[in-house]
Amino acid sequence: MLFTTGPLYIATVNSKKKYIIHQGGTSSGKTYAILQSRFVRCVENPGIVSTVVGQDIPNLKLGAMRMANQIYDESKELKYFIKDFNQTDRKFTFKNRSILEFTAFENEQDAKSGKRDDLFINEANGIPWTVAWQLMIRSKSVCIDYNPTTSFWVHKKLIGRPDVEYIISDHRHNPFLTEEQHDEIEGIEDKDLWWVYARGRTGDIKGIIYPNWKEVDKLPETFDEEIWAIDYGYTVDPTAIVKMRFVKPKSIYVKEICYTPGLSEHAIIEVMTKSGFEPGMAFYSEHDPDKVAQLRSLGIPVWMAEKGPGSIKNGIMKVKQFDVYYTSDSNWIREERSGYKWQEVLSYDGSSSNIVNLPDPKYRAKHLLDAIKYGIYSHFFRQ
Repeated sequence: MLFTTGPLYIATVNSKKKYIIHQGGTSSGKTYAILQSRFVRCVENPGIVSTVVGQDIPNLKLGAMRMANQIYDESKELKYFIKDFNQTDRKFTFKNRSILEFTAFENEQDAKSGKRDDLFINEANGIPWTVAWQLMIRSKSVCIDYNPTTSFWVHKKLIGRPDVEYIISDHRHNPFLTEEQHDEIEGIEDKDLWWVYARGRTGDIKGIIYPNWKEVDKLPETFDEEIWAIDYGYTVDPTAIVKMRFVKPKSIYVKEICYTPGLSEHAIIEVMTKSGFEPGMAFYSEHDPDKVAQLRSLGIPVWMAEKGPGSIKNGIMKVKQFDVYYTSDSNWIREERSGYKWQEVLSYDGSSSNIVNLPDPKYRAKHLLDAIKYGIYSHFFRQ
């Protein structure tokens, strides 16, 4: 045996499914167990490529790579099978020509490069579905792990499929923790945090900017106002269009109309017209004078959203004044909302963190959420 293992390692190597999903609380040992299984896969299968993907390289270095280094350093038996460990390239090369590599992808286009035998998506809720999907279709087997702070694409796209092994774990599954560590996790006082981090169950916890949105089957037939809004896409980024219906006193119902990269102005009009848009309806967009002028020249009276000092935060605060409901077929709204969080700032000594009222700049996929904000903030700007 190359190293001492726990129950999550056994569950991983015994699974016969293509997708193995590890949903777990803090210190459940899921990432460590998956990395152990990837090392063993490389040892036992000559010439395979096993890729570990994270949100970005700094996150990988602080998390999965640090664990991999620990596994490597503590196992003389494992070292025997490894020809080279290149810290700069983040790559283990085995004597049997197998490779274990650690990397991150900026966008969907980057994720299209290369194929692999094994894929491990670490902290998957920090990675957009478009990137994950491109990686998964180019992989023979897939492991995924995450803390379930809120539902995201794993819950919508994968869990429940016959080719998916779904494993929920928490600190009680990790035999290597001390009693004090178990007690500290079990003693989390916040009930929402305890549900996620002490039990590994899906939550909707602190940090999510829009935590109270709810799903509905469809838009209401009876309403007071209809509002449309758009966030333009150019090449890779999608053009995001939403239709919203306002019901007094403070309910907004939202339907995702479009989430497609780089639509022309004529295509935008066609999509909106098919979805019920008529000239004269309230329609707001981001600040792009050229796009606005082109749409207006084609007979669509689009208005640029209100903008000014503090408009990002003020726009979010305006949205939060309403009870927001989105239709269950608005899959991209669901995904964007699950990862749209307030920025977390570390204390001076790094021992604690505080959430501040600014969106986390690391989160980029918020095209539909921006469109929703443009429409609500601009339409109700003086109310």
